[in-house]
Amino acid sequence: MPATARAALIPLCIIAVLLSACEKESAPPAPMGLPEVGVVTLEAEPFTLTTELPGRTAAYRMAEVRPQVNGIIQKRLFEEGSDVEAGQQLYQIDDAVYKAALESARAVRLSSKSLADRYEVLVGQNAVSRQAYDEARATNLQAEAALTRAEIDLRYTKVLAPISGRIGRSLVSEGALVSNGQAAAMATIQQLDPIYVDVTQPARELLALRRDLEEGRLEKAGENAAKVTLTLDGLNQYPHEGTLEFSEVSVDAGTGSVTLRAVFPNPDKDLLPGLFVHAQLVAGTRSNAILAPQQGVTRTPRGDATALVVNADNKVELRPIKVERAVGNRWLVSEGLNAGDRLITEGLQFVRPGAEVKVVPASNISASAQPSGQEG
Repeated sequence: MPATARAALIPLCIIAVLLSACEKESAPPAPMGLPEVGVVTLEAEPFTLTTELPGRTAAYRMAEVRPQVNGIIQKRLFEEGSDVEAGQQLYQIDDAVYKAALESARAVRLSSKSLADRYEVLVGQNAVSRQAYDEARATNLQAEAALTRAEIDLRYTKVLAPISGRIGRSLVSEGALVSNGQAAAMATIQQLDPIYVDVTQPARELLALRRDLEEGRLEKAGENAAKVTLTLDGLNQYPHEGTLEFSEVSVDAGTGSVTLRAVFPNPDKDLLPGLFVHAQLVAGTRSNAILAPQQGVTRTPRGDATALVVNADNKVELRPIKVERAVGNRWLVSEGLNAGDRLITEGLQFVRPGAEVKVVPASNISASAQPSGQEG
């Protein structure tokens, strides 16, 4: 072949090669496999609904010790911070004046009684008038009342504990003058076993709970309905269980909350009045609660909760849902998910609603980490 012919063929070969390359590039890609997602099959389970509320402890009973007669404190007969019994003497007030008043009252009563007894005999003989006899009897009754008052005043010089409990510091010392009706207390006694815990709950939550019970979404928790547990310092669980006593009959206008009171045994005096605690109250039970792993619940820009599930045709569905609260690593779902739904918790970023997927058990959910039927 002449050289000129060979030279003319070279561009044609180059063009053929380029066309072949273009055909290979424009060819459609080979089909890929279905995207793989990890799912969790939801199951209905019994769930005990508990509510955690902040509160403070308060003494079961508290009494301020005050004098009931005037006088000088002679002795303090208790140790500050110790436990005292009802009727135990705490202070001794100088009783010399009251002893003298008692002896005088006894003498007056003896004289008036003698006169009344003589007049009783004479009035039967018409030796004295009936009026004189009545006046003698009245004087005798007044003398008896004065004697009783003198005995009471002498007894009040011994200041006694009105209740059993732990007594605080003494606010008076020996030599101090005290008087009946004074504003300042001499000491304060608080009964610590049992002890009250007052917690506050928003009124709207209380009303919602009552509606759920009335409409059957919640069942009463039976004997556990009045049980209360405590958490101290946000970590330590108080070892004794308490009982709900009552709820306040009115709503606080400033906070919009209702006060609930529980009583707890306190044998070791671990709980002191004024201590901040967290109380867990049993609100009710749900026999068919749906608890969805948090990995399978997302939020829209508006904050609405949604979930992706795989239907019977292995296609992805978007479900708007309603969640009530977090329960450990799961959400308590009230609407949108049912028992048997296959919830996608793994591979969410690779699928869209309507896409067909390959389903495998989720590997990012630990069954041992899930709470069992009760809110933590």
